[in-house]
Amino acid sequence: MSEASPVSPLLKVRGIGKSFPGVRALNGVDLALGQSQVLGLIGENGAGKSTLMKILAGVQPPDEGEILMEGEIVSINTTREALDHGIALIHQELNLATNLSVGANVFLGRELLKGGLIDDARINEESYKYLQMVGLDLDPTTLVEDLTIGRQQMVEIAKALSINARILIMDEPTSSLSQAETEYLFKVIKDLRSRGVSIIYISHRLGEVTELADHVTVLRDGENAGELSREEISHDSMVRLMIGREISQYYDHKQREPGEVVLEVKGLRTPEHTDHAIDFTLRAGEIVGVAGLVGAGRTEMLATLFGVTPALGGSIAIKGQPSEINSPLDAIRAGLALAPEDRKQQGLVIDMSVRENMSLAALWRDQKKWGFLDFAKELEITREMVKSMRVKTPGDDQIVRYLSGGNQQKVVLGKWLTMKPAVLLLDEPTRGIDVGAKREIYALMEELADAGVAILFVSSELEEVLGMSDRTLVMHEGRMTGELSREELSEEAVMQLATGNSESLGKAA
Repeated sequence: MSEASPVSPLLKVRGIGKSFPGVRALNGVDLALGQSQVLGLIGENGAGKSTLMKILAGVQPPDEGEILMEGEIVSINTTREALDHGIALIHQELNLATNLSVGANVFLGRELLKGGLIDDARINEESYKYLQMVGLDLDPTTLVEDLTIGRQQMVEIAKALSINARILIMDEPTSSLSQAETEYLFKVIKDLRSRGVSIIYISHRLGEVTELADHVTVLRDGENAGELSREEISHDSMVRLMIGREISQYYDHKQREPGEVVLEVKGLRTPEHTDHAIDFTLRAGEIVGVAGLVGAGRTEMLATLFGVTPALGGSIAIKGQPSEINSPLDAIRAGLALAPEDRKQQGLVIDMSVRENMSLAALWRDQKKWGFLDFAKELEITREMVKSMRVKTPGDDQIVRYLSGGNQQKVVLGKWLTMKPAVLLLDEPTRGIDVGAKREIYALMEELADAGVAILFVSSELEEVLGMSDRTLVMHEGRMTGELSREELSEEAVMQLATGNSESLGKAA
């Protein structure tokens, strides 16, 4: 791996250290960012990426080490000082006032005045210039809440450019974007680089890093794990540095003989796609992927199966028994479990402990007489599940908010596995978690299938669908366009069906 740093770096970090109570988050970290360069910063959850970026953006001060701008040591102890040095952080959760106009957001806190009053006309005129720089031909008086997430992100970038930012820090910028919005963002990033802006790009999506990065810095356990020059960047080399070992086979999927039919869906109609009926079966020990483009209706189908949005028609049978599912409680009692796409909002109570989250689904089952919770049983089940799920936590009383994304996902899964479900529904099971944690989730899916659990999982990562599926169901605009066996699975076959061409490989639905 390359040991060289960029020539005459715009930004240099030397020996940065940061500790929190009981945790050494960063230990002697170095980083260098060149002028007009995209630096990919990668690492598993908990590697220290976010802490380092917060230090550079002035959100947190370092305990030790130095930050240099163009060779001069600088002090960055506040966000104001970071902005004064031209460093702007674009958060994964966008930081805009959605009830205000685009122009008001671009100049929020730095309003242009005339006679002591806010000069709206000048704000709109000036903000339009910066919107044009990111390719947004948009009326600055438009309310931010009326924009798509992708356009809101462009407003954030325009706001950063309005303060003459020389360095943009982008934290998982594509996590909520469609494919078209992602491609547009890449175009903007490349254009900004050509105009002299430097970018630190943080992402778990290694394909994006490969496409954009001129240089890659890898963190592992709060320390530098390695550097990659442009010529050295590849998926395998990044994974190797991130997890500290070789991965000979990323998806260790094994073939198994499926058991009896445990879920049979006939003529299911969801509220979002009333004109299309869905039919499929799922067998014990099967891992079945559901592929499709944005808007295909995959998440809506899982929500209907789990009773979040009751079906408008059709039937669901669990182990041959008809089941009327009008609520999540009906689904749970029938043997279904759902790990939702948005684990923080829908899968966890993030300000409660691991133990309290693990027992949530089973509260109605694990009660003592007179409705009181059996704390001894709750603790026993939690500790058993933490061990079997390999959750990395200081203890069962740890607040879930402070766990990494991968470990939060394990808590979500553990909560449902205490119920011993017949069918596990997974919506984007590895979204927003690092490559090492993904591999652990895949291993857990294999273990559950070995134990006879039927798994139906939705994923937008085609590589994940190809790697983990025994067979794949493909959806387009609310209907099943086909089914592909493992032997028929290929990117081309999935995309043909995902775009509505049911004449491709596989059984037309």
